[in-house]
Amino acid sequence: MRYLIYRWLSPIFLLLLLFWASLFLFYPLNVSATDTVQALFADTNNTIANITITNLRLPRSICAILIGASLSLAGALLQSITRNPLASPSLLGINSGASLAMVIATAINPAMISTYSISFVAAVGGGLSWLLVMLISAGWNGNIERSRIVLAGIAVSMLCAALTKLTLILSEDNAYGVMSWLAGGIGHIRWEAVWNLLPFVLPAILISMIIANKLNILSLSDETATSLGINLTQLRILINLCALCLIGACVSVAGPFAFIGLLIPHLARYWIGYDLRKSLPITMLFGAILMLIADIIARAITFPNELPAGAILALIGAPFFVWIARGKQ
Repeated sequence: MRYLIYRWLSPIFLLLLLFWASLFLFYPLNVSATDTVQALFADTNNTIANITITNLRLPRSICAILIGASLSLAGALLQSITRNPLASPSLLGINSGASLAMVIATAINPAMISTYSISFVAAVGGGLSWLLVMLISAGWNGNIERSRIVLAGIAVSMLCAALTKLTLILSEDNAYGVMSWLAGGIGHIRWEAVWNLLPFVLPAILISMIIANKLNILSLSDETATSLGINLTQLRILINLCALCLIGACVSVAGPFAFIGLLIPHLARYWIGYDLRKSLPITMLFGAILMLIADIIARAITFPNELPAGAILALIGAPFFVWIARGKQ
């Protein structure tokens, strides 16, 4: 019982506490903690506090939870399928590919940014960059060195970043808005963004939970998985599609976020163990917690202004990446 409370209920309690705090901490318009609770649960639709909380701050916090959980889960899926502790959406070029596709689509047709199609565009861009990484590194070969995939991912990320900058130069009219989006932030989030996320994120999360036991078998070896009746081709396609849906939807809504997909799966495995049936839910909980913390810190540092949450995540994740690179390789 004590184990259950410590390992499961404490992250859930922390998430709820941060969710509540994220609705009133470090905003130019002051709403007290008590008024926040009343705005959420009381019938006070005509008050300024209720309008502010329900229309502006609530979708922002919900979106932070969804993005943190989704990107962390995507990182865990990529680390499982590649058997590489350094695998993550940012290091394997998927974030940069999705960003490049978004920038190109915005430069060609800015109206796409307000429709569901932009999530599909981001997912396709991330998928193409991931395919390029696998082709360069021969990633389908289970016997290759783990560092080859990461090096290929870094190379593809640099290529996509260069093409993104070139596109921005050639499309100056949309450059300012796109540059703000590329920094990674959720300050602009409204309910529409939440509804855009849910159709992509929820099915991918559900499928990931269903196949978690197969992912445990996949972590052993291809030969062992095949001998136990696992169709490796179908499983890898399914995992890749789930990861691309999670990443593409998040990038299309809030821009690229670095390191969260790298950092959180390691923390989850340390907290609960290597069984993916347990570590994947904890990964999503920790990812949501970190995203809320980053968003609160981003508002606090330059209050009453705010920094992009992506910058805070990069500051947190970069030292951790150095530690992982030195200790795990």
